[in-house]
Amino acid sequence: MTSITLALAKGRTANSTIELLEQSGITFSAFHDKSRKLVFYSDDESIKLIFVKALDVPTYVEKGAADIGIVGKDNILEAEADVYEMLDLKQGKCQMVVAGKKGETIDLAKKLTIASKFPTIARNYFQKKGQSVDTIKLNGSVELAPLIGLSDVIVDIVETGNTLKENGLTILEEIEDISTRLIVNKASFTTKSDQIHQVMNTLKSALE
Repeated sequence: MTSITLALAKGRTANSTIELLEQSGITFSAFHDKSRKLVFYSDDESIKLIFVKALDVPTYVEKGAADIGIVGKDNILEAEADVYEMLDLKQGKCQMVVAGKKGETIDLAKKLTIASKFPTIARNYFQKKGQSVDTIKLNGSVELAPLIGLSDVIVDIVETGNTLKENGLTILEEIEDISTRLIVNKASFTTKSDQIHQVMNTLKSALE
Protein backbone atom coordinates (compact mmCIF):
# COMPACT_ATOMS: atom_id res chain seq x y z
CA MET A 1 0.00 0.00 0.00
CA THR A 2 1.26 3.50 -0.86
CA SER A 3 2.12 5.59 2.18
CA ILE A 4 0.58 9.00 2.73
CA THR A 5 2.63 11.97 3.85
CA LEU A 6 1.55 13.80 7.00
CA ALA A 7 2.99 17.27 7.73
CA LEU A 8 3.34 18.25 11.38
CA ALA A 9 5.11 20.85 13.46
CA LYS A 10 7.28 19.48 16.26
CA GLY A 11 6.00 20.09 19.76
CA ARG A 12 2.68 19.52 21.51
CA THR A 13 0.71 19.05 18.27
CA ALA A 14 3.08 16.38 16.98
CA ASN A 15 3.22 14.56 20.31
CA SER A 16 -0.56 14.49 20.75
CA THR A 17 -1.11 13.42 17.11
CA ILE A 18 1.38 10.54 17.36
CA GLU A 19 -0.23 9.55 20.67
CA LEU A 20 -3.68 9.48 19.02
CA LEU A 21 -2.42 7.37 16.12
CA GLU A 22 -0.62 4.97 18.45
CA GLN A 23 -3.81 4.50 20.47
CA SER A 24 -5.28 3.01 17.31
CA GLY A 25 -2.29 0.82 16.50
CA ILE A 26 -0.28 3.05 14.13
CA THR A 27 3.08 3.25 15.89
CA PHE A 28 6.23 5.30 15.30
CA SER A 29 8.94 3.41 17.17
CA ALA A 30 11.75 5.53 15.71
CA PHE A 31 10.25 8.84 16.83
CA HIS A 32 11.44 10.66 19.93
CA ASP A 33 11.33 14.32 20.98
CA LYS A 34 15.07 14.90 21.01
CA SER A 35 15.70 13.65 17.47
CA ARG A 36 16.75 16.18 14.82
CA LYS A 37 15.41 14.00 12.02
CA LEU A 38 12.71 15.62 9.88
CA VAL A 39 11.24 12.45 8.35
CA PHE A 40 9.83 9.39 10.13
CA TYR A 41 7.79 6.38 8.96
CA SER A 42 5.19 4.50 10.92
CA ASP A 43 6.21 0.93 11.71
CA ASP A 44 3.85 -0.39 9.04
CA GLU A 45 5.09 2.32 6.60
CA SER A 46 1.52 3.50 5.99
CA ILE A 47 2.34 7.06 7.11
CA LYS A 48 5.39 9.18 6.34
CA LEU A 49 5.77 12.03 8.85
CA ILE A 50 7.54 15.22 7.84
CA PHE A 51 8.28 17.97 10.32
CA VAL A 52 8.00 21.60 9.17
CA LYS A 53 7.27 24.96 10.81
CA ALA A 54 3.63 25.25 11.91
CA LEU A 55 2.87 28.14 9.57
CA ASP A 56 4.29 26.14 6.65
CA VAL A 57 2.08 23.06 7.20
CA PRO A 58 -0.84 24.45 5.10
CA THR A 59 1.58 25.38 2.29
CA TYR A 60 3.13 21.90 2.16
CA VAL A 61 -0.37 20.40 1.98
CA GLU A 62 -1.68 22.86 -0.62
CA LYS A 63 1.33 22.28 -2.89
CA GLY A 64 1.11 18.49 -2.58
CA ALA A 65 4.40 17.97 -0.73
CA ALA A 66 2.20 16.46 1.98
CA ASP A 67 -1.13 14.69 1.48
CA ILE A 68 -2.48 15.71 4.87
CA GLY A 69 -1.46 18.03 7.68
CA ILE A 70 -2.39 18.63 11.28
CA VAL A 71 -2.07 22.22 12.44
CA GLY A 72 -3.85 24.98 14.35
CA LYS A 73 -6.75 26.83 12.74
CA ASP A 74 -4.77 30.07 13.22
CA ASN A 75 -2.08 28.87 10.81
CA ILE A 76 -4.67 27.70 8.28
CA LEU A 77 -6.35 31.12 8.28
CA GLU A 78 -3.06 33.01 8.12
CA ALA A 79 -1.70 30.94 5.22
CA GLU A 80 -4.98 31.19 3.23
CA ALA A 81 -4.11 27.82 1.70
CA ASP A 82 -6.49 26.15 -0.76
CA VAL A 83 -7.03 22.88 1.15
CA TYR A 84 -9.88 20.81 2.56
CA GLU A 85 -10.37 21.20 6.32
CA MET A 86 -11.72 17.80 7.31
CA LEU A 87 -11.59 17.27 11.05
CA ASP A 88 -11.45 19.28 14.27
CA LEU A 89 -9.20 17.39 16.68
CA LYS A 90 -10.41 19.69 19.51
CA GLN A 91 -6.91 20.08 20.93
CA GLY A 92 -5.06 23.28 21.82
CA LYS A 93 -8.32 25.19 22.21
CA CYS A 94 -8.01 28.97 22.41
CA GLN A 95 -9.42 32.09 20.74
CA MET A 96 -8.26 34.62 18.19
CA VAL A 97 -9.30 38.03 19.51
CA VAL A 98 -8.98 41.76 19.09
CA ALA A 99 -7.59 43.29 22.28
CA GLY A 100 -6.86 46.82 23.39
CA LYS A 101 -6.63 49.10 26.40
CA LYS A 102 -9.40 48.85 28.97
CA GLY A 103 -12.24 51.29 28.39
CA GLU A 104 -11.41 51.88 24.73
CA THR A 105 -13.71 51.02 21.85
CA ILE A 106 -13.11 50.50 18.13
CA ASP A 107 -14.05 53.53 16.05
CA LEU A 108 -15.32 52.33 12.67
CA ALA A 109 -14.83 55.81 11.20
CA LYS A 110 -11.12 55.85 12.01
CA LYS A 111 -8.28 53.99 10.30
CA LEU A 112 -6.98 51.45 12.81
CA THR A 113 -3.38 50.38 13.28
CA ILE A 114 -3.22 46.73 14.29
CA ALA A 115 -0.17 44.85 15.57
CA SER A 116 -0.26 41.07 15.21
CA LYS A 117 1.63 37.87 14.57
CA PHE A 118 -1.28 37.18 12.20
CA PRO A 119 -1.58 40.23 9.89
CA THR A 120 -3.59 38.36 7.25
CA ILE A 121 -6.22 37.26 9.77
CA ALA A 122 -6.36 40.79 11.21
CA ARG A 123 -6.71 42.44 7.80
CA ASN A 124 -9.36 39.98 6.56
CA TYR A 125 -11.42 40.30 9.73
CA PHE A 126 -11.59 44.09 9.63
CA GLN A 127 -12.05 44.27 5.86
CA LYS A 128 -15.22 42.18 6.23
CA LYS A 129 -16.46 44.80 8.69
CA GLY A 130 -15.61 47.60 6.25
CA GLN A 131 -12.90 48.94 8.57
CA SER A 132 -9.82 50.60 7.10
CA VAL A 133 -6.64 49.24 8.74
CA ASP A 134 -2.86 49.28 8.69
CA THR A 135 -1.23 46.09 9.97
CA ILE A 136 2.15 45.75 11.67
CA LYS A 137 3.70 42.26 11.74
CA LEU A 138 5.28 41.45 15.09
CA ASN A 139 6.79 38.12 16.12
CA GLY A 140 6.60 38.53 19.89
CA SER A 141 5.50 40.74 22.81
CA VAL A 142 2.47 41.88 20.82
CA GLU A 143 0.81 43.14 24.01
CA LEU A 144 3.40 45.90 24.22
CA ALA A 145 2.28 47.58 20.96
CA PRO A 146 -0.81 49.46 22.25
CA LEU A 147 0.94 50.36 25.50
CA ILE A 148 3.69 52.32 23.73
CA GLY A 149 1.51 53.76 20.95
CA LEU A 150 2.77 51.47 18.17
CA SER A 151 -0.78 50.30 17.46
CA ASP A 152 -4.38 51.01 18.45
CA VAL A 153 -5.21 47.34 19.08
CA ILE A 154 -3.72 43.88 18.67
CA VAL A 155 -5.00 40.66 17.13
CA ASP A 156 -3.68 37.64 18.99
CA ILE A 157 -4.44 34.21 20.40
CA VAL A 158 -5.58 34.01 24.02
CA GLU A 159 -6.00 30.92 26.14
CA THR A 160 -6.67 32.25 29.65
CA GLY A 161 -6.45 36.01 29.06
CA ASN A 162 -4.03 36.42 31.97
CA THR A 163 -1.26 37.99 29.87
CA LEU A 164 -3.71 40.60 28.57
CA LYS A 165 -4.89 41.44 32.09
CA GLU A 166 -1.37 41.72 33.45
CA ASN A 167 -0.59 44.27 30.73
CA GLY A 168 -3.73 46.35 31.17
CA LEU A 169 -5.45 45.04 28.05
CA THR A 170 -8.85 43.48 27.54
CA ILE A 171 -10.67 41.54 24.82
CA LEU A 172 -12.67 43.91 22.60
CA GLU A 173 -13.93 41.43 19.99
CA GLU A 174 -13.75 37.68 19.42
CA ILE A 175 -12.69 36.63 15.92
CA GLU A 176 -12.51 32.83 15.78
CA ASP A 177 -12.32 29.71 17.94
CA ILE A 178 -8.94 28.06 17.41
CA SER A 179 -8.03 24.38 17.73
CA THR A 180 -5.99 21.76 15.90
CA ARG A 181 -7.43 20.67 12.53
CA LEU A 182 -6.76 17.98 9.95
CA ILE A 183 -6.31 19.41 6.45
CA VAL A 184 -6.07 17.53 3.15
CA ASN A 185 -4.56 18.25 -0.25
CA LYS A 186 -7.39 18.47 -2.79
CA ALA A 187 -5.76 16.18 -5.37
CA SER A 188 -4.71 13.62 -2.74
CA PHE A 189 -8.28 13.49 -1.45
CA THR A 190 -9.19 11.94 -4.79
CA THR A 191 -6.09 9.85 -5.56
CA LYS A 192 -5.49 8.56 -2.01
CA SER A 193 -9.04 8.65 -0.72
CA ASP A 194 -8.98 5.25 1.00
CA GLN A 195 -5.76 5.91 2.92
CA ILE A 196 -6.87 9.39 3.96
CA HIS A 197 -10.25 8.19 5.18
CA GLN A 198 -8.49 5.42 7.10
CA VAL A 199 -6.34 7.99 8.93
CA MET A 200 -9.39 10.19 9.56
CA ASN A 201 -11.35 7.27 10.98
CA THR A 202 -8.37 6.26 13.12
CA LEU A 203 -8.16 9.75 14.60
CA LYS A 204 -11.94 9.96 15.12
CA SER A 205 -11.94 6.62 16.96
CA ALA A 206 -9.05 7.71 19.18
CA LEU A 207 -10.87 10.93 20.07
CA GLU A 208 -14.11 9.17 21.06
